[in-house]
Amino acid sequence: MELSQYLEVFIEESKEHLQACNEQLLLLEKNPDDLAIVNEIFRSAHTLKGMSATMGYEDLANLTHKMENVLDGIRNGIISVTTEILDVVFLAVDDLEVMVESIAAGGDGKRDVSKVIDQLQKIEKGESLEGSIASQESAASLASETVESKLNYDEFEQTVLKQSMEQGFECVEITVGLRADCLLKAARVFMVFEVLEKCGDVIKTNPTVEMLEEENFDSHFTVTLITNEKAEEIQQKVMKVSEVEKVEIIPVNLKPHVDDETIQKNNKPQTPAAPRDKKQQEVKNGSQHVTHTNKTIRVNIERLDVLMNLFEELVIDRGRLEQISKDLNNPELHETVERMSRISGDLQNIILNMRMVPVETVFNRFPKMVRQLARDLHKKVNLEIIGAETELDRTVIDEIGDPLVHLLRNALDHGIETPEVRVKNGKSEDGTITLKAYHSGNHVFIEISDDGAGINRDKVLQKAISKGVILESEADSLSDKQVFELIMSSGFSTADKISDISGRGVGLDVVKSTIESLGGSITIDSTEGAGSVFIIQLPLTLSIISVMLVEIGKEKFAIPLSSIIETAIIKNSEILTAHDQKVIDFRGKVVPLVFLKDTFDVPDAVENSEYTSVIIVRKAEKAAALVVDSFIGQQEIVLKSLGNYLLNVFAISGATILGDGQVALIVDCNALIK
Repeated sequence: MELSQYLEVFIEESKEHLQACNEQLLLLEKNPDDLAIVNEIFRSAHTLKGMSATMGYEDLANLTHKMENVLDGIRNGIISVTTEILDVVFLAVDDLEVMVESIAAGGDGKRDVSKVIDQLQKIEKGESLEGSIASQESAASLASETVESKLNYDEFEQTVLKQSMEQGFECVEITVGLRADCLLKAARVFMVFEVLEKCGDVIKTNPTVEMLEEENFDSHFTVTLITNEKAEEIQQKVMKVSEVEKVEIIPVNLKPHVDDETIQKNNKPQTPAAPRDKKQQEVKNGSQHVTHTNKTIRVNIERLDVLMNLFEELVIDRGRLEQISKDLNNPELHETVERMSRISGDLQNIILNMRMVPVETVFNRFPKMVRQLARDLHKKVNLEIIGAETELDRTVIDEIGDPLVHLLRNALDHGIETPEVRVKNGKSEDGTITLKAYHSGNHVFIEISDDGAGINRDKVLQKAISKGVILESEADSLSDKQVFELIMSSGFSTADKISDISGRGVGLDVVKSTIESLGGSITIDSTEGAGSVFIIQLPLTLSIISVMLVEIGKEKFAIPLSSIIETAIIKNSEILTAHDQKVIDFRGKVVPLVFLKDTFDVPDAVENSEYTSVIIVRKAEKAAALVVDSFIGQQEIVLKSLGNYLLNVFAISGATILGDGQVALIVDCNALIK
């Protein structure tokens, strides 16, 4: 069987199931008695095991099988949920993720997971780990109970069984064990039932018939049968079914009937959780209500990249056609070009929306990371995620993950205090970190806020002075926001001691440079003792942007509209000099002039003795006035890389091809503002 064609689907679906496991395990830690959550995790693990075995990844299937056994113990009330047990299950999921990544990278998915498997087996057997696990005595007592009777029977079932016994029938509980590598479990169950129904009447099953049909069980199931045949004969018949490993038959031992309320009190984990949403309620009630769902297909991202590149070429040709139409002044051609522009504009929106990915794909990995870091730091932290459905272009999504990881680690290490300190300061033991995303205009904002200690202004200033970032004489004149921005200077760290989490000097300067390379910006606000908030502003997309085209000499440059405050023509007499720097008074604020002809060494720039054209651009709280020869107008352009031969060109972020075939360089305004 040729499986390579299914590899891509296997990798994608495996990642989805592992992500679901991570999310549900975090929920389970907060709601240890919710069996609906355990069933969700079990389903994901079970599906992953089946897929892995089918694809031939034995290590992956084996580890998932051991994890499944533990989950089965939890949902059957044999194993109690504790943080230590979940730690081991999280470790197993981590190993599974590494194995799937190995397969995605062209590897064989093999990994030494013997330690994790050993811990999972200890949990399954009720043996103690380093932490507290369900004690051996409780496991032993449960085991002794199962020897007496594996199933609980309601009043009606007990009546049927009693009457059958009185009439001389045998009432037995048959536990069937399938092989661990059995792929089509539902088919094997069906075959076992066919055999048993010829031997007598099936009264009860555990799990239920529905769960058996959905393969929602591990490798064992129990059937209560009323029969005339001997146990040995039934055992031989069932053992003939392919992939049945063992058959255990014991007589039904009826116990006094206990009502449901008492069972719920005495054996809470076995209580089925209430449906968690309307859809589940409908399924439970057997509702035939049909809900209309969106139909989707999986598309390789490389195909979308090719589609985007082709459309970018179309945008360039559209600009060329608009230029030709303007030159020829032909009404029919002009009308056709206008229609083509409208259609291509709609097409552009569709393609850009296709490339949009919810920030949820990045946010999903943070709850687990925060949980582990909080345990390492002996802190209690709740992570709140708001606006995970907010969408960003895939190119931005790919780059934003690492900066967010660093900011979250920073908030955990520097921001949130230990429980003792928080209580002493009149706060709750649990700190809160909020990760929020939302749209505003053509930008996406991501906020990371915490209710921790905040930023100590004096401590930052002392460190900045000692590092030579600022002079001591400048310290008093800086505003709070300017002081907070100092922590994003290269090599800056206020950590008292170096740890694995932060304090190595590779700090927020890397975060800042990454965000600025994406055309975004980062600002910081903080109140000492109350917490801090980091606000990241990002463009919706990086591939097609709106710019203001300007001319300097014979060269054309493009300045992104997202950086522009406004354009102006000023009298040369309004240009002042301060600290050997030419400046202008812009709405009561001193703004330095940046002469682009000098920055880019453009020959034949126009010298005007009376007026100067300027574009006011901003970077966070700072602004600058870019001096140009003339304005051409606003246009949508395709951002193209300068290639491998022109890396790190100062203040140029890329280039574009204009309608007349000329190449215009795109100005990086952030690099020009100091």
